[in-house]
Amino acid sequence: MKEHTPTLAALASPQGGAAAPADDRAAPQGLILLAHGARDPAWATPFEALAAHVRAAAPQAQTRLAFLELMAPGLPDAAGELARAGCALVDVVPVFLGMGGHVRRDVPAQVEALRAAHPGTVFRLHPALGEAPAVIAALADAALAATGLATSTTDPESRPR
Repeated sequence: MKEHTPTLAALASPQGGAAAPADDRAAPQGLILLAHGARDPAWATPFEALAAHVRAAAPQAQTRLAFLELMAPGLPDAAGELARAGCALVDVVPVFLGMGGHVRRDVPAQVEALRAAHPGTVFRLHPALGEAPAVIAALADAALAATGLATSTTDPESRPR
């Protein structure tokens, strides 16, 4: 049996924004994976890998990786690109481990600014991915596997497929 891998939508529930208009179903859907950003370009490598996995799993979505600070593109640039591409709905998914100050204050303020700047596009903000139970479980499994503490019940390689 194949192991169930939750979709990105299953990992985060919507927060804010309205539903996409029903008559815009043919419009492309946008997805912004929003990471913090860093001065070291190598820091972005796992986020680029995440974006590649999402693009492969959902090729119908217009997926962009954006950064809150220190790296490009920023959220306004990625959102503008998706709005210009005709996306009626853009999901903004913070790829943060928790709902700290940036995710609680800065990101919602930026999303409100996007809504004002692109009134023809619905921006739907999701909670930080790191708080999703599936992500917490995956991180715990990886930590246990890395330390050799994984048991047959926690080791992802030993789970039935």
